[in-house]
Amino acid sequence: MDLAGKIIIVTGAAHGIGRALCHAFTAQGAKAIACVDRDTEGAQLVASEVNGLPFTVDVSSEDQIAAMIAEVEERIGPIDLFCSNAGVFVPGGAEAPNDDWQRLWDINVMAHVWAARHVVPRMIARGGGYLLNTASAAGLLNQIGSAPYGVTKHAAVGLAEWLAMTHGDDGIKVSVLCPQAVRTAMIDGFEDGVAAIDGLLEPEDIAAACVTAIHDETFLVLPHAGVLDYMRHKTADYDRWIGGMRKLNRVYGAKGS
Repeated sequence: MDLAGKIIIVTGAAHGIGRALCHAFTAQGAKAIACVDRDTEGAQLVASEVNGLPFTVDVSSEDQIAAMIAEVEERIGPIDLFCSNAGVFVPGGAEAPNDDWQRLWDINVMAHVWAARHVVPRMIARGGGYLLNTASAAGLLNQIGSAPYGVTKHAAVGLAEWLAMTHGDDGIKVSVLCPQAVRTAMIDGFEDGVAAIDGLLEPEDIAAACVTAIHDETFLVLPHAGVLDYMRHKTADYDRWIGGMRKLNRVYGAKGS
């Protein structure tokens, strides 16, 4: 997809990867960007930086997502690219409180489901569109120190796969972003955690990788190149891979991400 002249929605736009995506898309000549975040002031600031439109939305609410999509199409025009980028992290295992599990499920998974539910039919009706869903390398490799994060990010990758294989013939293109550690608020306090074992990337690096993937219409976006090798090791010998992850867990398990 050529991003020039496109109408784009970015959730989680106020900070980190979302903010960097807004700037990168503007640099590519996007026609309009809806900067969506529950942080009203942050969304307004980024919108002012990219000549976009701010929307205050809690993506854990289907009604708010549906209303925002309808408003964007009415006020701006047909959505070409929907970037479902908002995400949250909590440490903990199966014992993590139910409220934490539910919050991560709603934001890390269901927000993608609800976005697709309300934007994909519109895109299909006019011949196609593009979805960029932010997951994580944890969705491919799991997450030492956080069962809720690892499980929900696996589900996010699975949904992106399903959307791509089900709606590809309808003109829907899908990319799923799976980085390791990125220098954002999510990594604060976990800079020495396992996710940063291969180094921290800047949000601008992630946005650049996304621009390339969208241009090339590549499904899997891996800004940390080593993730692909880890995936190959995992599928080549699952038991050996589990053994290696157990070793990492002994070192990093108490540190979360």
